[in-house]
Amino acid sequence: MALVLVLGGARSGKSSFAEQLAATSGSRVVYVATAAAGDDEMARRIVNHRRRRPAGWLTVEETHRLERVIREYESKADVLLIDCLTMWVTNLLLNDSLPAYGSTAEDKESFILEQARQLGGTAAASPARIIMVANEVGWGLVPDNALGRSFRDVAGRVNQLLAQEAEEVYLVVAGLPVEIKSLVFKRR
Repeated sequence: MALVLVLGGARSGKSSFAEQLAATSGSRVVYVATAAAGDDEMARRIVNHRRRRPAGWLTVEETHRLERVIREYESKADVLLIDCLTMWVTNLLLNDSLPAYGSTAEDKESFILEQARQLGGTAAASPARIIMVANEVGWGLVPDNALGRSFRDVAGRVNQLLAQEAEEVYLVVAGLPVEIKSLVFKRR
């Protein structure tokens, strides 16, 4: 049906906007949460996100295999809302067993980018509307360590790959969504 990418900085309002898009896109919504409660603060964030969602939405928690979730639920939903891709990238990057134990930073980045390509293709071909949320991390400072720079680089590249596949891309700044790509723009 359509892949929609919603980008923004931390606390920009991107998740709220994506939730509004999902609510107006169909009655059967599957919310795909990629965060895991690794500490008390993150657990509180997850609880707050859950409270915002309509009671009728199905929530699926998946930290790694987003393509599998799309395939499993695309025929059971009008909309799948994946929040957030940046956390998904973090989960893949920090998993020592992916793609294999002892992988180099370059191996990890190649693996993550391939996962993103597959995810984008699956989402773009889905009969459901797929809305993905991601942080725009490239406007900040250059991280002072190798892991931080690797994260920033791969997150930016994942956003680029998915933006190419998306029919619509929005950038949310200070709670204001700006459409930066649509079908009309794509055809030009």
